[in-house]
This record gives sequence, C-alpha cells and structure tokens, in this order.
Amino acid sequence: MMRLSAETEFGSEDAAIQMFNLDPLLQANTAIQIHASAAIVAFCLGVLQFAAPKGTLPHRTIGWIWVVVMMFVAGSSLWVHEIRLIGPWSPIHLISLWVLAGLPFAVIAARQHRVDSHRRAMIGFFTGGLLLAGALTFLPGRLMPKVFFGL
Repeated sequence: MMRLSAETEFGSEDAAIQMFNLDPLLQANTAIQIHASAAIVAFCLGVLQFAAPKGTLPHRTIGWIWVVVMMFVAGSSLWVHEIRLIGPWSPIHLISLWVLAGLPFAVIAARQHRVDSHRRAMIGFFTGGLLLAGALTFLPGRLMPKVFFGL
C-alpha cells in the first residue's frame, strides 16, 4: 500500500492520520485509471498554460497536447458509470459531451486568431471540464475521498 501519513505527537502508528492512498485508484477498473490519470495530466498542463506566455511556440505545443489529453479525459469518462441516473449515464457525462464537441471549435478559434473566443472556451473547459467535474469526484462515496483522505 502506498501511503503518506503524519503521526501524532504520541508517535503511535495506530493514531496516524492517513493523507494519501493510491490503492483505491489502483484497484479501480481500467477506464477509471485512464480517466483519472489523464485528468491529472490535463490539470497540470492547464496550470502551466495559464502561467506561460501566450501565442508562443511552447504555448501552442503544450496547447495541442492539452487538447489531446482533454479528449482522453472526456472520452474515457464515457466508460465510467459509477453514478447511474439515466441508464448508465449521469449529468456529469454532459460535461464530457460539451468538452468533446467544443474543443475543436476552440482550436479553430485559435487558428483563426479569434483570441477572445479561444481564451473563453479554453478557460471554460478548464474550469468546467476539470475543476467542476474534478470537484464532483470528491463527493462522499466517490473514489477520490478514499485516495486523498482515506474516507
């Protein structure tokens, strides 16, 4: 088991506060593993994109990589069916469809030098497709609270 912990002032291992445990993710099905891994990569690349200068070759290169990774994030989510509200689907899957349908238009906007449209779309995909959807994975009973907090 991969675990990082902080011990109490008494030094008792039984009283250790579990902070991070990859076992639940490693025991999840392949679709969830691919989805979570791609989401983490997309998040890191997205933060890098926000911090880096815009319009440069590195920005465009990292941007293309981010778009491909986001397609994996959104596409792989269609095989994750932990919450079933409408058959195998949940409202979270609507976010995936929005990302899959909208990313090509955001890329086209950049290629046509419509910077404001491109910026709004990409910020929307980052906040909605990664931050909002990612926050929903921390709801009680989902996988990420088990990974990060042992709950």
